[in-house]
Amino acid sequence: MRENHGHLSLDQYEENQIFALDAGQEGKDKFSRITIADQGDYPVEEKRKAEDQIGRLPADKQGAAWEAFFATHRHDVKRLVLGRNPDGSVGLNLRDGNGQVRIVLEVQSDGKGVLQFLDESGKVVSEFTGQKK
Repeated sequence: MRENHGHLSLDQYEENQIFALDAGQEGKDKFSRITIADQGDYPVEEKRKAEDQIGRLPADKQGAAWEAFFATHRHDVKRLVLGRNPDGSVGLNLRDGNGQVRIVLEVQSDGKGVLQFLDESGKVVSEFTGQKK
């Protein structure tokens, strides 16, 4: 099976990526995307200390410790994703400050276009398609 991946990212000063280009192929499934993300508003040293402390915990306690850390430290919130999906569709997802998809603009693999507006729980509240009613 053919498989390749490429990744280029730009990081916020002493933080994780805020802009990334990704492309790849897994078998016949190809994808490419641009992602823009928000990073935490805290010194990266806090995360390094947490990694040190949490890494010393038993494996079964680490997940809960990370959940507690990220409950007070915003981290890796995707805000925009633009790209081609493995199913052949292409689209743009716009997300709120919590990373919830709120607007989807997509051309599906069958060529049909759709624009969706979603509420904070991810439920589609309004949808427009290229189909006449």
